Amino acid sequence: MTKYAWMYRLGFTPWERYGTGVGEQLGALLDREAEERPSGPGRALDIGCGRGQFTPELARRGWEATGVDIVPEAIEAARRKGPAEITYTVGDVTDLEAAGLGAFDLFLDIGCFQGLDAEQRSAEGRGVTALAAPGAALLMLAFGASKYRRLVEGVSRAEVEAAFPGWDLLAVEDAETAGLGWPMNRTFPKWYRFRRTAG
Repeated sequence: MTKYAWMYRLGFTPWERYGTGVGEQLGALLDREAEERPSGPGRALDIGCGRGQFTPELARRGWEATGVDIVPEAIEAARRKGPAEITYTVGDVTDLEAAGLGAFDLFLDIGCFQGLDAEQRSAEGRGVTALAAPGAALLMLAFGASKYRRLVEGVSRAEVEAAFPGWDLLAVEDAETAGLGWPMNRTFPKWYRFRRTAG
């Protein structure tokens, strides 16, 4: 994952193109999660938050938002951007328990999981499960396992489900591709919606 530190230093951050097409769709998905919680928005963790492109949207919609990323420079940029009520932490998404973040009601992963190898994906899944409050939800946006996978990464539905065995997959929805550009717009990005299995 050290490649991301170098990419930030070089100013090459193509994953930030997600923002153009995802914003409106993300807002609707977050509102749905809040509406379906009896107590309304709770604690939310933005996994692989980078420079905080999406974390503020959680806060704007009433969630107590925390962002975690392994690149210190990205976390510093996110903190400078604010707002102040968001907590940003340097941490490894494949070892979330070590970050001492506490429990969460919602997990958001936009483009992080898809860049991990199989062992790392399983590790993220274990960490999310360990930090999940009862009834927690997970929203994940990931490219599909297309022929462009070696260029822009991606995962299959089976790979996503395999990493979260203690979760129920509630829905898989097409994600917007506006603004992504080629070849990202040919990767059939999907939103995955999970709920922590009861019991």
